[in-house]
Amino acid sequence: MDSIFMKIIRREIPAAIEYEDDDVIAIKDINPIAPIHILIIPKKFIPTVNDIAEADAPLIGKLFLVAKRLAADKGVAEGGYRLVMNVGKDGGQTVFHLHLHLIAGKKLGHETI
Repeated sequence: MDSIFMKIIRREIPAAIEYEDDDVIAIKDINPIAPIHILIIPKKFIPTVNDIAEADAPLIGKLFLVAKRLAADKGVAEGGYRLVMNVGKDGGQTVFHLHLHLIAGKKLGHETI
């Protein structure tokens, strides 16, 4: 299966890359809801949380470690940030390639994304 994120990973579509290693890429969201809105994406194609296999546990954990690192790098770790993973159409997922939203840079309320 292919996704817009796979095209970004293969450099077929440009993106503002905030972080990258062999397993993960993090890019600025093109429709940010806060001053800092970064998508943290596994390079392995996994459509939704429902498709995570037990063997993917280290990779999923790495997404959160990258989020932690980016929050520190952006200076928002102490003040706080939000991590969100939408699952499925009714859960607000619009790109069916698992990704973690890092949202920060303003006081966040209880709004949904």
